[in-house]
Amino acid sequence: MSIRTAPVSRPIGLALQGGGAHGAFTWGVLDRLLQEESISVEAISGTSSGALNGLALAQGWMEGGREGARRCLADLWRRIASHSHAAAWIFGSRILAKQADARNLHRYFTPRQINPLNFNPVRQIAEAMFDFERLRVQSPFPLYMAATRVRDGALMMFGPGQLSVDALLASTCLPQIFAPVTVEGEVYWDGGWAGNPALEPLLHGEAGTILAVLVRPLDHQDIPRTPEKIATRMAELGFSAAFQRELRSLLLIRKTLGQAQTLSPQGQHIRNLSIQLLAPDSTLEAYRSMTAFATPMAFLAALRDHGQECTQRWLLDPESHAASTDLPAPQYPSR
Repeated sequence: MSIRTAPVSRPIGLALQGGGAHGAFTWGVLDRLLQEESISVEAISGTSSGALNGLALAQGWMEGGREGARRCLADLWRRIASHSHAAAWIFGSRILAKQADARNLHRYFTPRQINPLNFNPVRQIAEAMFDFERLRVQSPFPLYMAATRVRDGALMMFGPGQLSVDALLASTCLPQIFAPVTVEGEVYWDGGWAGNPALEPLLHGEAGTILAVLVRPLDHQDIPRTPEKIATRMAELGFSAAFQRELRSLLLIRKTLGQAQTLSPQGQHIRNLSIQLLAPDSTLEAYRSMTAFATPMAFLAALRDHGQECTQRWLLDPESHAASTDLPAPQYPSR
C-alpha cells in the first residue's frame, strides 16, 4: 500500500508537551515525522518528557541523521522501560493517585525524606545518552527546555547554549518525587506548570508551521468521580492551563494582525503562522487495562504506535489539525 506523504519541503517548529509515560506517544509522532524527507525541524521547545524526546532527536541526528534520531528515540524509551528506578517517574502521578499510602506520603514528608539518596533515573539515563557539551554547539536545530521557577512560578526556557543535565532535571522535576533542582542559584520544578509546551521560543524563526504535540487531549467529556480519576484530572488541568492561555492569546494576536494594514516582518510572520495540534484520540485510560499484565516496554510501545497512527492522519490532512480560537475563553457571571 502506498503512503501519501507531504508534497513539498516544509520546516516546522515542534512544541513537545510533557507527561511522564505519555511521552511515548510523542516518540511515535517523532518517529513517523523522521520518515518524511519533506519535513525538516527548525526548532524544538520541550517540557519534561518532551525535553527528553527533543534531546534524543537532536543527539541521534548529530550521530546519524534521521535514522540515527529514530534509533536514539527508541533507545531512550527502552532505557526508561528497563530502568529499575524509572517507574516512580514515568507513572508517578498515577502511583500517587492510585495507592493511598503513596498518595499521602508527599503530604507529610519532603522528597528528600522519601528519596534520601535522590535516585533520579532521568540523570542516569541522560548522562549515559546525551553529550551536552556537543549539543550546545552542534545541535542540528535550536532546542529549548521549559522549567518552572519555584519562587514566582515564572517560565524559564533553557536555550541552546544552556543545555545541561541540570537544566533537563529542572524541566523534569516532579516535586512529589524529586528534590527541587538549583541552576545558577535559582530553584526549579517541572516545566509543566509554566509552559507545557511553551510556544514563544518558536515564534522567532522562519518556520511557517508550529506543530504542538500534546500527550493528552485538551477536551475531556467524562467527569471524574473516583479519587484516582479526580487526582489525575487535577494534574492534567494544572499541566495544560498555561499552554491553553498562551495558545489562545497567540491566536487572538494573529487574528488582530490579520486586520492590520502595515506590519513589521515579525508581525507578518505571526499573522501567516499555522499553529496545529496533534494529540492522542484518548487519554492513558485507553491503555490502563494493559498495565496489569504488560511489561513497561509493551505499554510504552502501544503509546508509540498510537502516536504513529495519529501522525499519519496529520500528514494526510494537516489543516484539519489547525488550532482554533474556539478554545475555552474566560467566563464572566451575568449580573
